[in-house]
Order: sequence, then structure tokens, then C-alpha cells
Amino acid sequence: MSLSVRKAPGLAWGVGGCAAVLLAVFLSGPVAAQAIKSKGKSVTGAVPVVAASAPRSGDPVAGARKSDDERCQECHGADGHGFGQSASSEGRHPKLGGLPADYIVKQIADFRSGARKHDVMTVMARTVDPADIADIAAYFSSQKPMQGDGQGDDPLGRKLFESGDPARGVDACVGCHGPAGKGIAGLGAASPPIGGQEWRYLEKQLLDWRSGDRSNSRDGVMNRIAKTLSDEEVRALANYLSAQR
Repeated sequence: MSLSVRKAPGLAWGVGGCAAVLLAVFLSGPVAAQAIKSKGKSVTGAVPVVAASAPRSGDPVAGARKSDDERCQECHGADGHGFGQSASSEGRHPKLGGLPADYIVKQIADFRSGARKHDVMTVMARTVDPADIADIAAYFSSQKPMQGDGQGDDPLGRKLFESGDPARGVDACVGCHGPAGKGIAGLGAASPPIGGQEWRYLEKQLLDWRSGDRSNSRDGVMNRIAKTLSDEEVRALANYLSAQR
């Protein structure tokens, strides 16, 4: 089978030992700015975690300003749709537009606690006040949902997404992520939209679920599903999902 793999340079929401100021020397501009801005805040040791089950209702208007002040827009874009693959050559910058606010809050909480790891997001998440996180999440959630370009639809990816592979214990992705990966209304964090997400990010997350580098899904479901996927199947799913409108 000939797969149409999108051209993107390299592999893919995207948690401490050293103080943030020292760590920032080796990390990106936004992280350095966060470390300086957060002087007086502790970013090591015990970190208060935002409750993912019942987050404070955020203010999207305030979140627009805060997402700019906290440098979120530098990687994720003002509208939460990033800057294309050129700004995410290793799949590090997911689209956030239209994601459920409680899903965004949960991911940031996981970065803060160490349940999810990422060199940049660890520091960023630990230097933002919990009340501001709710507003930032509400802002990105209020933006237009992510959309693919309608190209690169992949038969193998579609089959795995819609039917899974029961013989290997691979559940159909549609059961949690909804038709075309657009999420299931009312399920919030339990059903994050992934249709139309950035290609390299999808690929990187599937590879991380498969290897165990990421393990913050409920009951480890994503690790169980991804562990038997081949490289070809990972690429096929990324192709199919990134194309969905």
C-alpha cells in the first residue's frame, strides 16, 4: 500500500530539579521570559495542581490578554491554531483552538505535577497562576475549532480510527474522539477533538503513547491502544486525522 505521508521536517500539548532561571538558559525564549517574570514564585518541589474535574469557569476575554502576557501565543498562535508545520518541526506545538477548556486545564495541571513531561511546558505551566490558567483555557476553547485541509485522507488510518483492530486490542478511536475526530459533545476532557490537529504533533503523541514517554490518559487507555501500532499505522492515523475538516 502506498501511503501519502505529509512532508514535514522531523517528528511530535503540549514537566524539576534546577531552578527555572537556570533551566531557562538552555531553553527557548518564552521559557526564559517566564523564568524572569516568575521571580518570587517557586517552580520546584511541590506544585499546586489545578483540579481537572471541576475547573473554575474561566473568562475568555481576560484569557485573551493573559495568553499573550504569558507567552502562550508565541507557540500556539493568537487564535490557538499555531503557525503551521514550519513552527513545529518536531511536533511540539499543538493547535489549541476549540479544545474543551477542562481538557486544556488538565494538561497544564499534568505538566505542573509531572504527570506529563515537556521541557518547555513544565516551566511555563509552573509559572502561571492557577486562576489565570482557567482564563487562558477558556480563551483558546472559545476560538474556532481546528480544521484540516481535507487532503491526505488515508484508508488505513480511517479503518483504524473507525473500526480499530479487536484482534490486537486496538479500540476504535471514534468511540472516544467522535466522528472525524471532532470530539463528542458533553464529554469535555474525556473526548478531546483531534481531527484537524497538526500532523507532526499527532505523530509524536502516538509515538510517545506507544513508548510510554507519555502516560497521562485515563486508565492508561492510550498506552494500551498505541503499544501495538506499527510506524506505518501511526503515520496513517496522523495522515487521516490531520486532514479532517
